[in-house]
Formats: sequence, structure tokens, C-alpha cells
Amino acid sequence: MHAVEIRHAVKTYANGFTALNDVSFTVAEGEFFALLGPNGAGKTTLISAMAGLGRLTSGSISVMGHDVVKSARASRMNLGVVPQELVFDAFFTVRETLRFQSGYFGIKNNDKWVDEIIGRLGLADKADTITRNLSGGMKRRVMVAQALVHKPPVIVLDEPTAGVDVELRQSLWTFINSLNAQGHTVILTTHYLEEAQNLCSRIAMLKHGSLVALDTTDHLLHEEKGLRVALQLSDGLPDVLRPLQIGGKDGEILLKLNDYNELSGVLDTLKTAGVGVQHMALPETDLEEVFMKLTK
Repeated sequence: MHAVEIRHAVKTYANGFTALNDVSFTVAEGEFFALLGPNGAGKTTLISAMAGLGRLTSGSISVMGHDVVKSARASRMNLGVVPQELVFDAFFTVRETLRFQSGYFGIKNNDKWVDEIIGRLGLADKADTITRNLSGGMKRRVMVAQALVHKPPVIVLDEPTAGVDVELRQSLWTFINSLNAQGHTVILTTHYLEEAQNLCSRIAMLKHGSLVALDTTDHLLHEEKGLRVALQLSDGLPDVLRPLQIGGKDGEILLKLNDYNELSGVLDTLKTAGVGVQHMALPETDLEEVFMKLTK
């Protein structure tokens, strides 16, 4: 059984705009999965449909084998969503908020787990503080806690670290990684692509509502063949080498070679032209470059 199964998801609005265009993929149980794309790609629309907050025009979504429409209650019991927007009840303390959230899922005597969440997310000294008096970063911690209060097997994090400090990011990922190690499935959307690269084993990318990539992180990063060479030179790049240039910034020139054998020829050409090599590196492709290539 898949943790999440999305089949031919289509969402078209009354004005004719198509937010999702025949999107299909599955997420395995226990997977740490990234759902990426530029603003307007359809990520939040898909998450809303997954959570039962919006309806697809056609297609289906199931969570832990439960259709989100036909078995709405069961699917929501298996899902915890941290939305992108800050949503909180301004009149309750952090602890009261989590107790009420437990009640929404019919969970009694949940204080032990509530206390653990509060401690793991660095909320212990704010547990009895009214949520409206918390900083933005603390409110986001409370939202994460609310999503986890019923111990869902599938956790969806929609931009969970947007606008928060380094301390929260570190504590959040330590906690989420521990839950993932225990078997929880995690689906992450983020514009901090280094987070997706470091945390997620597989990635789906959306563009204009369509799926443009679905692969392991490692394969996406190493799919490009050849050798990349970054050079800082004492003078301009000789014309004969310009066809090899694929980019460059901050005084650095990036070349694309077929293999290491071509590198000696490049260095000989530079030497003959009287151009000195001040610095040379062999950078690896990062997820930001892959993202820009697929979604630009």
C-alpha cells in the first residue's frame, strides 16, 4: 500500500484556469518526499485536495489507502498538514490549543505526547502563553505541533521553515527526521532547495500544474553527463573555448567538458593564450540548477 496515491489529478476553476493538469504519482510508506515547483505551479492546490480542503475536478487521491472524498474521515485521521499560512486561535495557550486539537481527532489523555511535542519543538517555556502573544516563528512551531498531535502516519509540510530562524529549522528537522526514522511518511514543499536536497530521497517537480520531473534526488543531481569546471582567470576566456562555457558569476567561468581528458587541452589552450588560472574547481550539480533547468 502506498502512503499517498495521486491518480490523474485535474483541477480547473470556473474561469477556465487549470491549476492541476493530469498529475499522477505515488509516495511510498516511510519515504521523505519533496514536492517542488515555482509559485503558481499547483503545489498548494494539490495539498488542499489531499487534505480535503478542496475538490479535484477529476481524478483521485488516497492517503494510506483511504480515498480523500469517499473515506474523508479515515484519510484525515492518517494525515497531518502544516499549511503555509499562519493559522491559529488567538485566545488559547499553546497547551490548550494542542489539547483541543487532540479532541478534534477524538483523542483523550494525550498529555504525554503533547508534552513531548512541546519539548521537541522548543515550546516548553511558551506552553502557557496565549498564542496571539507569540512571535511568528513560535506560531509556526505551534502549527507544526498541531499537525503532529494525532501522530499521523503521513505528514505534509508546506513551506514549514519560511521566515523562521536557524534554531527552529535545526530543531524541526531533527524532530521530523526522528519521526521519519520511526516510519512516518513526510512530504515537503519548500523554496529552500538545499533542504529538499539534503532531506528527501525522491522529488516531484510541478510546472504550470503539470508534472515535469519525478525521480530520486541522486539521479536528478547526476543525470547530466560530462564534467563541469569552474575557473577564475587572469584575463578573458579565449574565443576558441567559448562554446564550452555554460555559465558563470562573480568572476567565475563555468565550462562543460565531456570528460577529464579534455581538461588538459583546455589548460594548454589557456597557457598558449597567456591566460593564467587563478583558481579551478570541479563543482557538482546542485538541486537549484536542476530546478531552474526544469522549471524556467
